[in-house]
Amino acid sequence: MTRKKVKLAYISNDSARKATFKKRKKGLLKKVSELKTLCGIDVCAIIFSPYDDQPEIWPSPLGVQRVLSRFKKMPEMEKSKKMVSQDSFLRQRIAKAYEQLKKQRKDNREKEMERVMFQSLTGSNVFLNMNMIGLNDLGLQIEHNIREICRRMETLNNIATMARPSNEEPSQQVEKSFGFDGQMNMEAMQKQQWLVDLMSTPPQQHFGFGGEEVMQPFADTINNNLWPNPFYP
Repeated sequence: MTRKKVKLAYISNDSARKATFKKRKKGLLKKVSELKTLCGIDVCAIIFSPYDDQPEIWPSPLGVQRVLSRFKKMPEMEKSKKMVSQDSFLRQRIAKAYEQLKKQRKDNREKEMERVMFQSLTGSNVFLNMNMIGLNDLGLQIEHNIREICRRMETLNNIATMARPSNEEPSQQVEKSFGFDGQMNMEAMQKQQWLVDLMSTPPQQHFGFGGEEVMQPFADTINNNLWPNPFYP
């Protein structure tokens, strides 16, 4: 059974705070001892508390003096290279959390645009409720997907070209590229032909989604500089 996560906040109850201090202090000193043994490094610990008149010292006063003396002899740059204050630590955590938030927002926006694309393919008129920024995002997402399809097709073509022997007929090369010998898989060929037709069609016809009305590409009609977007830099 997993232990319940402890909320990192000041313990207002005196007895509970004292019990927690003793328990955590014992665990901390144990970890310091394990770190010294496992890694073979010089380490010391000094703990001040309101419950004792003298600070807790580990491993011994002489050992602490030896570690502190070695630390003071280090160049100033080396001493402060990995040291952080409470303020700088919090700033680093906030910056890291902000970057994670930006990444999550970008992922959510891409998934939202993909959902709109699939809805439009089913005949739903989802564009009526979208503003100009949303249409711009959708156009950029479509362009990204088209580039990805082109890249994957080029990669597959290069692999097929490198793998086939030069003395084979073109029909045999196509059959082997699809992974069968005698019987042609018509569905796979139709899919490949559809992709070829899609890539050979003029760009302004890619956005009609099978309807009668042909939409102009968003990236061509909208100046991206007028619509700055953090999700599609």
